[in-house]
Amino acid sequence: MWVRKKIQTVSRQTKLAGEVRRISVVAGIIRKDDNTVLIANRRGEKTLTDCWEFPGGKLETGESSKYALRRELHEELGIHVLSAEYICHIQHDYPELNVGIDFFLVTDWHGSPTGREGQQIKWVERSTLDQQSLLPANAPVIEMLRQM
Repeated sequence: MWVRKKIQTVSRQTKLAGEVRRISVVAGIIRKDDNTVLIANRRGEKTLTDCWEFPGGKLETGESSKYALRRELHEELGIHVLSAEYICHIQHDYPELNVGIDFFLVTDWHGSPTGREGQQIKWVERSTLDQQSLLPANAPVIEMLRQM
């Protein structure tokens, strides 16, 4: 059973100390079945390289989270999202980056996910997510998925 949970809410353009802006991103937990989800490798990214993450990306100006999710998953994986449900919002501050992430559960899509931007992707069991070197911002979501 998948449950919607609100972890923390913030505006999309929250100012932090020192005038650092929080970057708004979306992430899709693409579920193949009740126990298997898709993750992507960040190899070659500017920050947090060689970590794994739930696929997604930055919101563009004026874009809704759900629209950004559909756009990003099409650009990155070549899939068309047919069904996505909002799960939670998480804020995380890395030393070099501050993010606010809207997570969505994606249960229906058209196409076969492929790493269209050169990234590796793989299907993993929910129970092994804590063994996958996922980004620290994903820790609350991993815990939530493990409990479902």
